[in-house]
Amino acid sequence: MKRVSAPLTNSSVEDLRAGDEVLISGIIYTARDAAHKRLVELLSKGEELPFDIEGQIIYYAGPTPTRPGEVIGSAGPTTSYRMDPYAPLLIEHGLKGMIGKGQRTEPVLSSMRKFKAVYFAAVGGAGALIARAVKSSSIVAYEDLGPEAIRKLEVADFPVIVAQDCHGGDLFVEGVKKYSRSVL
Repeated sequence: MKRVSAPLTNSSVEDLRAGDEVLISGIIYTARDAAHKRLVELLSKGEELPFDIEGQIIYYAGPTPTRPGEVIGSAGPTTSYRMDPYAPLLIEHGLKGMIGKGQRTEPVLSSMRKFKAVYFAAVGGAGALIARAVKSSSIVAYEDLGPEAIRKLEVADFPVIVAQDCHGGDLFVEGVKKYSRSVL
């Protein structure tokens, strides 16, 4: 098990390989497709983002309402490909990590290799368990989006797996090859 602190650096991203089990501690942000669209529109206009994206990790999640006494509601990952039209530009502007579920498209993978970024997979269906790693939560931008607002999360030992790394390693491809060899 590897441990990383967020925000990430080029060095910390380069040390990660597809298949690594990782615990993230530090600050991460939540954002889904509607928020991503707004972020890219700001960048296209040359305007500042509502948070400094340099080195940051965005978790593709829209937490459920918070119950009394809790920091955040269930916070499971959403399907990542919906952010793929926006991710390359955000990576180019300093985004170093993304957390979600499912595979990424080639433009995202190419940007990850070029600008040293990493894609982590979180376990779908485990949102209530993942939420236990969240120590604080506050809305940073786009409150009108409700659960899809951008949130700043302080996390401790947030569990993920490196799905696709900046070296071209791809757990989705490697897993299929490994399975195919063991079945034959």
